[in-house]
Amino acid sequence: MMKRVVKVLLASASLVAALNVAQGRSLTVTPADTLETQGLTVIVDQNQFSPIFFDEKNAGIQIVLHGERIATDGAVRLDPTPEQWAPVPAFISRTRGAEPDQVVVRSAYKDVNLNYSVKVTAEGDGFRIAVDLDRPLPTELAGKAGFNLDFLPTAYFGKTYIMGSAPGLFPRHPTGPMAKDGSGDPLPLAEGGKSITLAPEDPLTRVTITSDTAPLKLYDARNRAQNGWFVVRSLIPAGAKENAVVWHVRPNVVKDWVRRPVVSFNQAGYTPGRHKVALIELDPNFRGPAEAELLQLTADGRKVPVLRGAIQPRGRWMRYDYAAFDFSSVREPGVYAISYAGEISNPFRIAADAYDRIWQTSLDTFLPAQMDHVGIREQYRVWSAPSHLDDARQAPPNIVHFDGYKMGPNLDSPFKAGEHIPGLAVGGWQDAGDYDIQTPQNASVVRDLVWARELFGLDWDETSVDEKARAVEIRKPDGVEDAVQQIRHGTLQLLAQYKVFGHAIVGIVDPALRQYAHLGDAGSQTDGLIYDPALAPTEVQGRTSGVPDDRWAFTTDLPVNNLMVAGALAGASRALAASDPSMAGEALEAAKTLWNRQQTGAIRAGDGRDDSASPRSAEVANVAATAELLITSGGDRVYADRLRQLLPVIEQNFHWIGDAAVRAIPFMDADYRARLVPLVRQMKAKIDSELAANPFGVPVGEGSWAGSNQIVSFGTTMYLLHKAFPELVGADYTLNAIDYILGRHPANNLSLVSTVGTASKLIGYGHNRADYSFIPGGLVPGVLIVKPDLPELKVDWPFLWFENEYTVGATSSYILAARAAMAVAGEMR
Repeated sequence: MMKRVVKVLLASASLVAALNVAQGRSLTVTPADTLETQGLTVIVDQNQFSPIFFDEKNAGIQIVLHGERIATDGAVRLDPTPEQWAPVPAFISRTRGAEPDQVVVRSAYKDVNLNYSVKVTAEGDGFRIAVDLDRPLPTELAGKAGFNLDFLPTAYFGKTYIMGSAPGLFPRHPTGPMAKDGSGDPLPLAEGGKSITLAPEDPLTRVTITSDTAPLKLYDARNRAQNGWFVVRSLIPAGAKENAVVWHVRPNVVKDWVRRPVVSFNQAGYTPGRHKVALIELDPNFRGPAEAELLQLTADGRKVPVLRGAIQPRGRWMRYDYAAFDFSSVREPGVYAISYAGEISNPFRIAADAYDRIWQTSLDTFLPAQMDHVGIREQYRVWSAPSHLDDARQAPPNIVHFDGYKMGPNLDSPFKAGEHIPGLAVGGWQDAGDYDIQTPQNASVVRDLVWARELFGLDWDETSVDEKARAVEIRKPDGVEDAVQQIRHGTLQLLAQYKVFGHAIVGIVDPALRQYAHLGDAGSQTDGLIYDPALAPTEVQGRTSGVPDDRWAFTTDLPVNNLMVAGALAGASRALAASDPSMAGEALEAAKTLWNRQQTGAIRAGDGRDDSASPRSAEVANVAATAELLITSGGDRVYADRLRQLLPVIEQNFHWIGDAAVRAIPFMDADYRARLVPLVRQMKAKIDSELAANPFGVPVGEGSWAGSNQIVSFGTTMYLLHKAFPELVGADYTLNAIDYILGRHPANNLSLVSTVGTASKLIGYGHNRADYSFIPGGLVPGVLIVKPDLPELKVDWPFLWFENEYTVGATSSYILAARAAMAVAGEMR
């Protein structure tokens, strides 16, 4: 019976391939050097491996089939199942080949003298991949180097494959097999055939690969690391040079396939008086109706039409067309849905209190779940035991850490490399994905919460915090504002750094890659015992052990970090004045000292991480810190005079520092405000020009990390400009920002804040990502532009950090932007 099924599946796949050829559905090379046909895009190294984070699963040859990126990292690799920091090839060039519809990529592994070309050529109903080496493999790479193509696990869970004539099932959970030689290497799920068909039963994800040279192998790279993909691989034969690997790849393309429209809107709903515009994302080949309809959902289950209206074209952006459906005229409170092209959206509300609860989960659940050096409990659930009580050891000099932290020749510390640093195991928040304390990000959280309290109020108490007992419990009010307790927790860490070193540090992070890749309870990442090198690895004496798992402190003294911390501590001193006047006083004195030290001489650039150095970042931080001290002092002339001196910096960087500059207006003279007016005009004109290029009304980033943090910051900045200069800046910018974050964005319509709104991102990149789960209230980065033109936000695969990784800084910025949106929505009655 099984043999008959296999024969039928193979015959079906062959028949579909033959039909596609007969229908002329061949790929052609586009001006962007992709290969395209309706329903299929082959991306050819438009996205490269990262020089910092190496394999991000967005590089090499990639396949976008029926609108979904199902394959990536098509390249020569030195391992059958490479982990993130395994060696990656360096991209050299991409050119058109000698054959029609051919793209040639040059790449190299310079360290091992391996240089090669990959030719991608349209043929029939698919494409051909040919690997040409400049010279045969070095002896040490024979049996190691091969051509890999990775396939997205969630696209194939529960589906079958056929290797040669042997059937198999893609496992939902990795189950081996593993090598028994102690190497930890996965063995193939299947091997030996010259052809493999993935998902023969599914016309939307079926792909057939045939090899002319070495046999194919199929691996489950999740056996080595949870973020691995399914890997199809051919080894490069020893002695081979031209056509060392030749594959014929046949993705099945459904005839006349067209992507269904995506109707996007704010999943939290709308207040009655504000504008209400949904966006419809359309495949250019889709021929849909010219109207959409708003339905009201009644208590007896009926869907009552209340508005039918024409959709308004919003132009092409990336690969899709967009149209708008404006239902602003509907003001009656109720539950609604949008009907378009035969489909009805999920429901949303129109209500005066639509935004009243969009920020609390971020404050009372997400931020507590990220608190370091405490245990966190939520009723029956334990988020973490007390974490990193063995913090921290002095990081060594002259290193670049695998997560981008840098240490030069000077430690700027009284401690020797490897020595325990007392006093740091207190306060702070962990980066949601990586368990590290990033000092600038911690400072930003403190500042965001201070601003949110002062501008809008954050009168909310759902969490108890006992710092002395190192105990936090969610859903257990203790009579103290959650925001005040979070500000205090962040201030504890920032003050601890100042007390130990006399300056801010870069951060605290795991010393070893295996430890860094830890998933699960933060309290189990280290043993909580201070490392003593005199003890054996398994030996414990009191509060010490022989396990060198204590996190490293990167202690470089950098002005930008000092100034960011100075601004945060100045703000914290205001927030804590009533509840903890002693700590408030300490914070203010530390802020003044850190600020004073940076007011003379040249300001050294960079914040101690490879991915964030900027020659102007310290100058911008100086403006922000000066403004905070000005506010705290009630207008002290020292800070007012210094802020006037910094006006050239403000003028050059107003798009970055406009928020802090505007907050200082009440404490400055009329001339200061007048100097800002032309800056506001210029910024608004520039923004309006840039926003005209997309239909969302917000700046959509196209970098290697999706841009939700940029968008929430934009929403807050434009709110502050609106309040300070209402005659120049309207309120729509801020509402557009919150609409984007809560669902009105490309790719899908999920809220980017987990559990906020009717439909939200419920698989995220947090400490619990191995469980395909989420952290309530966390903001994910959101929609990434996979170059050249694919907006992507994977719904079911958590391990793409550039789309899914929560961070504390982005989430605190969201709290601030959400409160700003509430405020401007309240203006629209």
